[in-house]
Amino acid sequence: MKSSKFLSVMLAAIGLFVSLQSCATKNEAQVASKGDTTIAKSPESPKSIESPESPKSTVNSKSIKTSNQTSETSQTSLANFDAKKSERLTDSAKFLAGMKVNDTQAIAQLTKSGSWKQHAAFFDKAWANLEAQQLSKVRKWAGKELTPINQTSKPIFYPFSGPDFLYAYSFFPNASDYVLVGLEPVGKVPDLDKLSDSQVKTKLREVNGSMDAILGFSFFRTKAMKVDLEKQGVLPILYVFMARTNNRILDVQYIGLDKDANLQKLNNSSQDKSLISGVKISFVQEGKSQSQTLYYFSTDLSNSGLKKTPGFNKFVKKFDAPVTYLKAASYLMYNKSFSSMRNLILAQSNNLLQDDSGIPVKYFDQKKWDLAFYGTYTKPIDLFSKRYQPDLRKIYTSNKKIEPLNFGIGYKYRLNQSNLMLAIAEGKSKP
Repeated sequence: MKSSKFLSVMLAAIGLFVSLQSCATKNEAQVASKGDTTIAKSPESPKSIESPESPKSTVNSKSIKTSNQTSETSQTSLANFDAKKSERLTDSAKFLAGMKVNDTQAIAQLTKSGSWKQHAAFFDKAWANLEAQQLSKVRKWAGKELTPINQTSKPIFYPFSGPDFLYAYSFFPNASDYVLVGLEPVGKVPDLDKLSDSQVKTKLREVNGSMDAILGFSFFRTKAMKVDLEKQGVLPILYVFMARTNNRILDVQYIGLDKDANLQKLNNSSQDKSLISGVKISFVQEGKSQSQTLYYFSTDLSNSGLKKTPGFNKFVKKFDAPVTYLKAASYLMYNKSFSSMRNLILAQSNNLLQDDSGIPVKYFDQKKWDLAFYGTYTKPIDLFSKRYQPDLRKIYTSNKKIEPLNFGIGYKYRLNQSNLMLAIAEGKSKP
């Protein structure tokens, strides 16, 4: 990949993560309803870094505790984690992200190759530009407009996210938990130092290819994305974002969510169709002493999908009034076929941040919600032209006090074209 191409791809990350939910047409809705929940296998077959202790058992006899999921129970002291395992996981993430790793680790030897040095140079240049033009502005905006939320450690619920930990974390850095959901398979990261030179090159190309597919477009291209992420899943991408946001990975567990919303620790090769496949990543911010948790689930969030997997809604309801974040959500919740997820969000959330692809403004009872608007709204991109909201356009044309955004977000990602809406339930924390 040429440097200029990779740089343009990375800079196109302006809010473009799109879940593998389909666009709101009949045929694509049928694709989404299939619910890709299988953990993808990578082309290589070395032992996975996160292999469970008992490979003969698909599901451990003891469930992972999930009751009363609040900041007090989700954030854990660092002493409870295996330091050596954490170092190895973090170095693996840094290697994939093109960052310097611990000199004492075997993985460090791999950074001497020309292919990794080229990979790192591309990433460094691209990320510096992305940071200057986009991420720093997102954090500054969040520091001003989301202060009451970010002074707490409320969990973040991000449906239709795909592997977009980057923007969830940039807007809400202090959450106890991040619950991300998409149709993309979880995938895995192999023991990098056990790969041959050619396998390492392949893995780096896969990471670059995934970034190209996810970051390079302003809306989801179903076939291209599905084929690309079937190879490796979202886990390598999550690793890259963990490393590039200066987080240390403490532990990684493959998990399955059962019909009663209990989490089961899985063997990484599990294909148990009765469980929603997922991954749980424990991590800690640089300079902090309390862990945070990222959950990613691969499941179908349509009404029919949720009916088949009743445990998912139960799992979300275990969290204490989560903050919901919606971006590039394919306007799915404009449809009756996604009304269950829309209703769950409105019932469970005290705070919600979204672009216009999330929940239509008409569903927010203004007696129950305070709404603040930012940026500009004219009309959706051509692909979603039928999702135009006249009432939202009226709000933007009639309210001259709406503040602009100095960054782009979502499908209309160019500067001065995108929008955000912050919804706060009456009687709750207000900016």
